Amino acid sequence: MTDKGAVAGALDGLTVIDASRVLGGPYCGQILADHGARVIKIEPPQGDETRHWGPPFHGDAASYFIGLNRNKQGIALDFSTQEGRDVLAALLERADVFIENFKTGTLEKWGLGRAELQRRFPALVHCRVSGFGEDGPYGGRPGYDAAIQAQVGLMSVNGEPGGKPTRMGIPVVDMVTGLNAAVGVLLALQERTKSGQGQFVEAALYDCGVSLLHPHLPNYYLGGGLPKLAGNAHPNITPYDTYACKDGDLFLAVGNNGQFAKLCQSLGIPEAAADPRYATNALRKEHRPELRALLEGALSAWAVNEVAERLVTSGVPCAPVRTIDQVVDDPHTHARGMIVDLPDGYRGTASPIKLERTPATYRRSPPSFAGDTDAVAQDFGLADGDLAGAFIRKP
Repeated sequence: MTDKGAVAGALDGLTVIDASRVLGGPYCGQILADHGARVIKIEPPQGDETRHWGPPFHGDAASYFIGLNRNKQGIALDFSTQEGRDVLAALLERADVFIENFKTGTLEKWGLGRAELQRRFPALVHCRVSGFGEDGPYGGRPGYDAAIQAQVGLMSVNGEPGGKPTRMGIPVVDMVTGLNAAVGVLLALQERTKSGQGQFVEAALYDCGVSLLHPHLPNYYLGGGLPKLAGNAHPNITPYDTYACKDGDLFLAVGNNGQFAKLCQSLGIPEAAADPRYATNALRKEHRPELRALLEGALSAWAVNEVAERLVTSGVPCAPVRTIDQVVDDPHTHARGMIVDLPDGYRGTASPIKLERTPATYRRSPPSFAGDTDAVAQDFGLADGDLAGAFIRKP
């Protein structure tokens, strides 16, 4: 939905200072902003680098920036100057949450390290998105999504048999880190209602990447050995893979014996459900090649969309393998409110978090560079006086 002033979000009244850049931190800030928080994004003099990660572009921003920064007000400060740091401190004085992803030691160098922030702003929730955290052998190192995918083993479980490990086609570690950062912020805010105290929240890409290794880590813990590249096949379940139909690929996600029996019945091969080789998931996994040949033989007579509809309505989880444009055009995508269109031409992907009484709202497009300087300066009492000149204006 778009905001017409009728609904206050669940986080209405919360003020967030988002001094993060690129993906994880900005995504965390957008989650909070979608649900009603006032989020003020602070960019460096050169801007968030994702403004330039295009084409495509809209105005002064690339699509990459646009996808992560809606519902925010935008200002720019130079933290290498004392005046810039003083403005930040003035903003934090009235803030509930501070999101940043500066390199370890940077805030300390500026006189705004963790201990100092806790001393000056005891109720502030300070959220840091980092690559590896600040301790441990890799503490303080910068982290990037694809490099983390490689380092934590995600690439080692992604790729075709006989091929090489492959990066996942989305920045999954960055996105999950942003989501975990938002969860951490909300947990800290909930605890603050009892203690009155803020706290430091850290979401590290390395930690979040490791946390995604399910079921591969549990398998390994129980002596299952190292996983092998298996394409789209599931390491524990069969049939749970992509299968060829007459005109495209179908993903079957059959998780139990009842679903397997329905699959066989719907495809006209009921005898397969009674075959002792396929009586249990463990046996189906053991006889995976024979089962694949049997299923693809039956599926070869079907158009993928037709058989997908037949199977789903029969109680068999599955889906055609589709392209991005097909997803955007799907009526269900729109029925679920997953496409956001604003009057100024902004189009974005909606929040998947659905609250009944206080849903997400979409109040403003991503800010132009330093586009809200006057409004923020005025609201925080900084429009006049010694710090007024610290704000960087639009070129």
